[in-house]
This record gives sequence, C-alpha cells and structure tokens, in this order.
Amino acid sequence: MAQAKHGDTVKVHYTGKLEDGTVFDTSVDCDPLQFTIGEGQIIPGFEQAVLGMNPDESKTIKIPTDEAYGTRREEMVMVVDRNQLPADLNPAVGQQLQNRQPDGQTIVVTVTEVSESSVTVDANHPLAGKDLTFDIQLVEIV
Repeated sequence: MAQAKHGDTVKVHYTGKLEDGTVFDTSVDCDPLQFTIGEGQIIPGFEQAVLGMNPDESKTIKIPTDEAYGTRREEMVMVVDRNQLPADLNPAVGQQLQNRQPDGQTIVVTVTEVSESSVTVDANHPLAGKDLTFDIQLVEIV
C-alpha cells in the first residue's frame, strides 16, 4: 500500500484541539481537507504528521507552537486612533478586519479592545502561542 510522501496530494479528515480538549476546528461531517505535501499549504507539524501514513490510517499528534502558528508576538498588537478608521466602521471586540499593507498585501486583524478614542487590534493568528493536538485520518492519496 502506498504511503504519503512529498509531492502527493492527499485528503484527510482531522479534528484540532487545544490542550484543554476544546475543539477549534474539524473536517468531520464535511469534505476532507485536500493539500499537496511539501507546498506549505498547511502548518508544518500537520504536514509532517501525514508523511508516511497509509490510506485509512489514523493517528493523534501533538504539534508544538513552533511547528504550528508560532509564538504570540506583542509587536503585532497595535492601538489605532479611531479617526484613522473609516467613519462608517463601528468596531466591536472579536470583529475581524482586513488591513491593506503598503506592499499591497492584506492582513487580517482581530479587534481586542474599543474605546472612545482608539481601537486595539491583534494581527497574531488566533492560535499563535498554543500547542495543538490533531486527530488525523488519511482518507486517500489522490
């Protein structure tokens, strides 16, 4: 039976959990996740875990922060004057906003605090700084 290797396109079902067991994402009851191993489409630790798996094989893996979304960086938390935001924007804590960078790239930030004069936004990935556990089932090698 073929094992998943670099360059293979694979389909997997997964359930991602935080250290306390909270599920943050799952493909169960949905289509499986499809990606090509080695193209950097998913976090490195997940990709590494799929390498060498056989179709229908399942495993549970723990992915440390540095192989997942990296450490949380305080310099990615910014306070923005409300007068720099569009006048029709009514920001709320938890809201995600898109911010176009000078180089044309768009980043997603999450509103973490709102006051009369400013809005605090966080550009860290919501799972940055967290160790993750995944239950993975290799559905097929395409």
